[in-house]
Amino acid sequence: MIIKTKYHGQVEINEEDIWTFNQSIPGFAEENQFILLAFPENDVFFVLQSTNTPALGFVITSPFSFFPDYDIQLDEPVVEALKLEKAEDAAVYTILTVQEPFEQTTANLKAPIIINTTNQRAKQVILNDSRYETRHSIFPVGAEKE
Repeated sequence: MIIKTKYHGQVEINEEDIWTFNQSIPGFAEENQFILLAFPENDVFFVLQSTNTPALGFVITSPFSFFPDYDIQLDEPVVEALKLEKAEDAAVYTILTVQEPFEQTTANLKAPIIINTTNQRAKQVILNDSRYETRHSIFPVGAEKE
């Protein structure tokens, strides 16, 4: 299947790699299918690309790459909705708000995206955890670009 994307132009994807959000990402009610696309020569940042809307692509990352102590507990309804059987089947990502300069980019730790890697079901979860906000800086203050 060939799709048009926000950052990668036209790409060919495998339908079995599509993530299905049974409950869409808040604010995007009509969007339920996304694909994860890597940036060339980068293993930290990805694009969560809509398979239907070329202009809709979120830059995401594993929160553990920047916040090693990030710790979330999923409620039973989320576990059931994703049909998660083991914790290791869950992949966790956060949506980034990319800023200029890039060092001011923030991560939404309050609403991670959880994917069941065994069945491609996905859900954005809103956490009731006061430790996390929607805009956590991913770089220490004063960090410089490498």
